[in-house]
Amino acid sequence: MALKRFGVSLDEEVLTALDEYVLSSGFSNRSQALRFLIEKNIAEQKWQCNHVVAGSIIIMYDRSRTDIASKIESIQQQYSDLILSSSQYYLNRNFCLHTATITGEAYRLTALSDRLTAIKGIRHGKLVMGRAD
Repeated sequence: MALKRFGVSLDEEVLTALDEYVLSSGFSNRSQALRFLIEKNIAEQKWQCNHVVAGSIIIMYDRSRTDIASKIESIQQQYSDLILSSSQYYLNRNFCLHTATITGEAYRLTALSDRLTAIKGIRHGKLVMGRAD
């Protein structure tokens, strides 16, 4: 695909933030970072529709909080038609890494991820998915 050039006007604060993003993310230039951000935005907009997608939800939490595991299990039972597999890995005595492999309509996977990552005590949560239809 041929690249097209165009000009972009940004205020100084936004340009500074873009340059910091380029450096911290390891992009070679602003164009590469902008392409990534635009493509990410397009993909995320598609997630709000009824496309069939597949992916994973990754959650990290303090395993001394025993209520978190039971909350994860309860939510996953409500979405059991979407979950292909679910695993827990004990990274050390303090942290647990929980992964769920999922497939279904994008808006439902997003709803499941939002519910899981919103559990009080979750240290980090992320949904990664791509179109599967």
